Amino acid sequence: MMKYQLSTLAKILGTAALACTMVAAHASPKLIKRVPPEFPREAVQASVDSGVVKAKMSIDADGKVTEVTIVEAQPRRVFDRAVQRALMEWRFEASGSAQSHEVRLVFRNDE
Repeated sequence: MMKYQLSTLAKILGTAALACTMVAAHASPKLIKRVPPEFPREAVQASVDSGVVKAKMSIDADGKVTEVTIVEAQPRRVFDRAVQRALMEWRFEASGSAQSHEVRLVFRNDE
């Protein structure tokens, strides 16, 4: 299991996604472009300051994310759209075959 710390990037970009854990039963595809999700304004307005989303990505043979499915979310539906938008921008090294991959994103609003 590989863990990616996004805290420095989060501070630079003003986002609250602090960590992403990539989970796979087989060798993880090599991530070449990562776009951190933004902390939703709606979450701030609802006084939600943290959350966790587990999402599954479908990745085509060229390394492009073709679909994002929310597997688990706490709280439910608060961060889903932000995660889907961001993960659709992720790119992986071309593998020559389609694959799926799960990630766990942790949100924390430190402002």
